[in-house]
Amino acid sequence: MSSPDAMTLLGTEPALSSRFLFEVDGVEIGLFASVRGLAVSSQTEDVKEGGQNGFVHHLPGRLEWPNIVFSRGLTQSDALFTWMNKTAGEGFAANSNKIVRATGAITAMSSEGLRLRSWSLDSVFPVRWKGPDFDGSTDTLLSEELEVAHHGFKASNVTG
Repeated sequence: MSSPDAMTLLGTEPALSSRFLFEVDGVEIGLFASVRGLAVSSQTEDVKEGGQNGFVHHLPGRLEWPNIVFSRGLTQSDALFTWMNKTAGEGFAANSNKIVRATGAITAMSSEGLRLRSWSLDSVFPVRWKGPDFDGSTDTLLSEELEVAHHGFKASNVTG
């Protein structure tokens, strides 16, 4: 960390984040208001030992990484669709029907624009985009969602 503000945010004070930057292979896809699904869980295998009725052995198994869902207000940027088109439709066919996996990064940003913490996603690709719901009878914020699949992530500290 290079700035004292970043040290304070991560050292003694709880880190508060107001937005999340999502990048794919170093290209900024956009800033998002929320990120859901940044999680990992381990399946367990239960082994019942003969003659031992007091407990069951729980052995670690396969890791499960759920899809990640990003939400934000509608933007003018086409970076999301450019990336999505490489992994589906004509872009998919042009690549001999092979999925294009990339390296993704989610970075928690403070309201002052400091990078607080980052997660690097392995083999990420988009699986769903949902656009805004249109209703002329309400004044609701237009928003979009992006869902991505991946093969796991690593967390890392970032420098201010």
